[in-house]
Amino acid sequence: MDKFIAVTGGGTGGHLSIGKVFIDYLHSIGYQVIYIGSTAGADKKWFESYDNITRAYFLETTTVVDRNIFGKMKALLNIFRQTIKAVQILKIHNISKVISVGGFSASAGSFGAIIARKQLFLHEQNSVMGRLNKVCKPFATEVFGSYDNATYKVDYPVDERYFKLQRVRTQIRHIIFLGGSQGSVAINDFAVRLAPSLHKKGITISHQTGEKHISKVRQQYEKLGLKVDSFGFTDKLFDKLRKSDIAVCRAGAGTVWELCAMGLPAVFVPYPYAASDHQRYNAKFLKELSLCDIVDEKELKPQIVIEFIENFKQDQSLRMIQQISQHGIKNMTKRILDDDD
Repeated sequence: MDKFIAVTGGGTGGHLSIGKVFIDYLHSIGYQVIYIGSTAGADKKWFESYDNITRAYFLETTTVVDRNIFGKMKALLNIFRQTIKAVQILKIHNISKVISVGGFSASAGSFGAIIARKQLFLHEQNSVMGRLNKVCKPFATEVFGSYDNATYKVDYPVDERYFKLQRVRTQIRHIIFLGGSQGSVAINDFAVRLAPSLHKKGITISHQTGEKHISKVRQQYEKLGLKVDSFGFTDKLFDKLRKSDIAVCRAGAGTVWELCAMGLPAVFVPYPYAASDHQRYNAKFLKELSLCDIVDEKELKPQIVIEFIENFKQDQSLRMIQQISQHGIKNMTKRILDDDD
């Protein structure tokens, strides 16, 4: 008899990358994976035709936050309608376990699991628990998280490919700027300002600008007379990370732990509008260990990164790798399934 299990959640790359780790592992051990996501966000781009998913459902759910009262009411009413559809999906596939990785895409699937009385496993990536997970937590079979917390088990699933990029950086020869698939105007502008100083030091650059910003950024580099590996989206990101010795990027939980897996030191620029400023807290433990720097967008100055480079010690890279080893990261997905078997 086929074993079916559901994974729900997404919207943004941080949630989707965690979902992908779960999906890949579940598929590898013989599960038929049903994915429940949203028509909004990047869910379809990631999973509409993904080989390791038996069936993907994209429901019309949207975020509730950052809306006026009428917008919130409309979004909540729609979540209720989509939850009924999620309950039907769980029944059709005879699913007993649902793994939620959070994000607005997980709302219907998570509420559906609660209403249908299925086992619900939550994973909270960030240092501050999101609203949806807070609501669902009392009904969950188990709650897992990425940061030390007395109320749930700590672990973070990282794609095995990041561990294969693991190496101890001994000097800074190449820097990568990561703005995510959507790009970051603040990081883009900062990279262009910093590029001449890096060039003088013989440091080469890779720069993920986001698709909608790629033309503008390339023109800026051309005016400076600099040759920079700039790109909007690429399926060769792992190759670029492999040669990188330092990163300047946001501080989503996925990014923080993936860089630890690689031993890739970073200057983190937290997204200023993240709920409860959770990106800052995601990287706080590395800052306290002197393994990274955390800089507000408005405080970004070239000298900050130059000083980070000049003060770089190779044990930063080694100790980042040690941090991820202490969390037993690789076994996390198996633990969720084994806990209740």
